[in-house]
Amino acid sequence: MITAAQLRAARVLLGIDQRRLAKLSGLSVPTIQRMEASETMIRGNVDSLVKLITAFEAAGIEMIDEGAVSSSQGRGVRLRARSDSARPALGARPDNKASGRTRART
Repeated sequence: MITAAQLRAARVLLGIDQRRLAKLSGLSVPTIQRMEASETMIRGNVDSLVKLITAFEAAGIEMIDEGAVSSSQGRGVRLRARSDSARPALGARPDNKASGRTRART
């Protein structure tokens, strides 16, 4: 299982907002918001959870379960070292600044 804190932390590590995560996972923004608002373990159907975990794994996020080998205890998230140059820059925004173009000020 994944906690709401892990979900928020993973999103922050990637530098993406709820809208971008919804697009990457194929879920709706309200679904992401409900999941993040959960008290502890996120609520959602199995299909939604699988989509979310799959999107995070594709982006390089590793979920650390309770009791997993780590330097301390508890759950967490880890951004894996980038080994796949084909992985997209998730935090990049598709605006003029990201494309190198500048806007004229008026």
